[in-house]
Amino acid sequence: MKLALKIDVDTYRGTRDGVPRLLKLLARHRAQATFLFSLGPDHTGRAIRRVFRPGFVRKVSRTSVVSHYGIATLLYGTLLPGPDIGRRCAEDMRAVRREGFEVGIHSYDHVEWQDRVRHAGAAWTQREMQRACDRFQEVFGEPAQIHGAAGWQMNLYAYRLTQRLGFRYCSDTRGTRPFVPIYNAEIIACPQLPTTLPTLDELIGLDGITVGNVSRHLLDLTLNPPPTGHVYTLHAELEGNKLSAAFEELLAGWRAQGYSLVTLREYAEGLDVSRLPRHVVAEGAIPGRSGTLAVQGKEFLAEPVNSEQ
Repeated sequence: MKLALKIDVDTYRGTRDGVPRLLKLLARHRAQATFLFSLGPDHTGRAIRRVFRPGFVRKVSRTSVVSHYGIATLLYGTLLPGPDIGRRCAEDMRAVRREGFEVGIHSYDHVEWQDRVRHAGAAWTQREMQRACDRFQEVFGEPAQIHGAAGWQMNLYAYRLTQRLGFRYCSDTRGTRPFVPIYNAEIIACPQLPTTLPTLDELIGLDGITVGNVSRHLLDLTLNPPPTGHVYTLHAELEGNKLSAAFEELLAGWRAQGYSLVTLREYAEGLDVSRLPRHVVAEGAIPGRSGTLAVQGKEFLAEPVNSEQ
């Protein structure tokens, strides 16, 4: 049974402080993981534009954003200049790969991607993805092979670029099992490894779930593994900071349940891509998260051939 750990690194603080803490935790539990980096400027403060998005204020009040991200981070891109993460934290990123973990792309500018890509055109989308790819090459000296979109936000041009930019697989969606995506009736020849489990910030504060019992709740969800295992997304700013104890409980619990804690690459290596189902990608809501995001929709089944015609 495989459970892939996907670590989204959104901010300068998360890269500088959260990532080293996570490396120690993962080493202590002999767990592998994939780190997906935001590689350009940290403009977290501009997320204030989401204030009118349904559910945003409620989510912020539930998850103690200030304590997790810090005042400075919440001002980057507004009252404070946003630090260039890829330039200032390049050595921190390379240290992750030296420790034997998989690395990939989360975004160039996390907030800009999450807020704009849904309605963006081809030129804007290509510019942002190319910036991320170029910076990854600059930091690591090789092309990225995996992309996991910020906020699980995508558009048609972004899906097309996952093919053209040479990614082997992507984790841009939420769903239940690996699949070949279909968007606007177009098959995208880059498999999706969707996040299959809720994140801690989606759970805490809902239905009596607290920081103290959230790991137990999540472990209950993984008691009976599906045939293709799970993908769990965590955040360097949360599990690498104030939610580290909850994450350590998850690591120990998943080991006890019999899971191998692997990278997305190791997870993908156990799949027969030629036999993956094709699913429509749709926009949908996830409990505990504001707005809509890319979700695995219905399976696409080819119409049977009528032998009498």
